[in-house]
Amino acid sequence: MLSIENLDVYYGEARALANVSLTLGDGEIACVIGPNGAGKTTLVNALARLLPIQTGRIQFDGEDITRLTPQELADRGIALIPEGRRLFTTMTVEENLELGCYRPAARMHRTQGLDQIYAMFPILSERRWQIAGTLSGGQQQMVAIGRALMARPKLLLIDEPSLGLAPLIITQVFETIKAIHASGVSILLIEQNAAKALSVSQRAYVLDCGAIVAQGAPETLRQSHEINAAYFGHGL
Repeated sequence: MLSIENLDVYYGEARALANVSLTLGDGEIACVIGPNGAGKTTLVNALARLLPIQTGRIQFDGEDITRLTPQELADRGIALIPEGRRLFTTMTVEENLELGCYRPAARMHRTQGLDQIYAMFPILSERRWQIAGTLSGGQQQMVAIGRALMARPKLLLIDEPSLGLAPLIITQVFETIKAIHASGVSILLIEQNAAKALSVSQRAYVLDCGAIVAQGAPETLRQSHEINAAYFGHGL
């Protein structure tokens, strides 16, 4: 489904990603884990076409999408849940959700999409007219997830969903990610919480200093003493 080949991204003269390659099969969850500053958010923002790509190629469903705009990616079924949620905090919950279906193909399914999101997150149904900025962090993450799902994606890019959340809420978020995957959505998960990311993934990559330094089955990486010691400092 998704193939990234030799991706290079720069911030000015500084090389942020170096020859990054990875694949995600149709119906899979793959995760990219690594320490702070590894380049994880740079990677997902480049995939979402929010950052320029100097060299390399991105293919999705057999099409080269390297130079497409974010709007064109949305039309092809790719949606992003950004780091920090990025809600419009002065708008209501429902107004934020509706922003996810602004493209014509998704707009046709607005009512069905809202019903599905409110069934997934009943608290949002209760608070649909509440200003999003007054919600708890966990509830705001629900809105961010729901907004992306309103686009009816085939591929969901999720950047640091556990950021700033309490442990119990993190567990709920990852249960939601598993449920979304079970509904048929492919997921590329960018996450610093390696244990949580590996627990839901079928394929894993370790990114450090802008380069992929390890990859394989999650269980293989989880049992690697070298990976744990070098990048996470403890067992997974």
